[in-house]
Amino acid sequence: MAGEVDHSRFELVFGDDFAGDALDTARWIDHYLPHWTTPERSAARYALNGHGLELLIEADQQAWRPEDGELRVSNLQTGSFSGPAGSSLGQHRHRRDLQVRSPQPSRRLWTPSEGLVEVAARASSDPTCMLAFWLIGFEEASPQESGEVCIAELYGNAIEPDRSQVRLGIKAHHDPNLRDEMTDVTLSLDARDEHSYATEWNSRRVRFFVDDQLVCTVEQGLDYPLQLMIDLFEFPATAERDPANYPKTAHLTAVRGYQPR
Repeated sequence: MAGEVDHSRFELVFGDDFAGDALDTARWIDHYLPHWTTPERSAARYALNGHGLELLIEADQQAWRPEDGELRVSNLQTGSFSGPAGSSLGQHRHRRDLQVRSPQPSRRLWTPSEGLVEVAARASSDPTCMLAFWLIGFEEASPQESGEVCIAELYGNAIEPDRSQVRLGIKAHHDPNLRDEMTDVTLSLDARDEHSYATEWNSRRVRFFVDDQLVCTVEQGLDYPLQLMIDLFEFPATAERDPANYPKTAHLTAVRGYQPR
């Protein structure tokens, strides 16, 4: 059906149920954009319990990058690339004054240029948190190959028992062939429960699904390598933290990646 994910058109090539007692380092890098900061700040906090992976923000966790305020993040990503220390060459250049602090080797654990991605997860309703799933440009071939497919951003302050807002779409960043096209979709679901968030994309079109049902279509696309990023963010108002309010968590049950047959 046109409004549902058609798995028959795809072949599974990447998958993780997080069922073991250690993260699979052949699939995941457990640091958030580590080239822009230092390892102790980019390192993810998480726990594996045999039934999935819990992303954590803990009371003693340092801000990811002091110049970006009090943002904390625990992230898994499927690739890494940067230029040498002191250069401005690196993935996801979110401000002009960025310089590489911790150079990264080129690691392409999974960097598809078209296909289908699905993430099954439970988000946090903490108003300071966001759970996000992105495909971002790998950028090794060109800094213009920096576009982003935002599979879903789930802000805690937009999650209620009977309705939740999902932010999704395309972000151009430094890609001159793309335009920003983001949408907030309100659905009759509680994002604190497990739901599936998926994106099917190619060079012409991107389609977005929640629980296998089509919720949005964008008539532009990307045709270069992308890496998957799964993030739990905290945006605290101040540096002061009450340990009783931690850890803040989001749960991953499964991730699937497919290529066209």
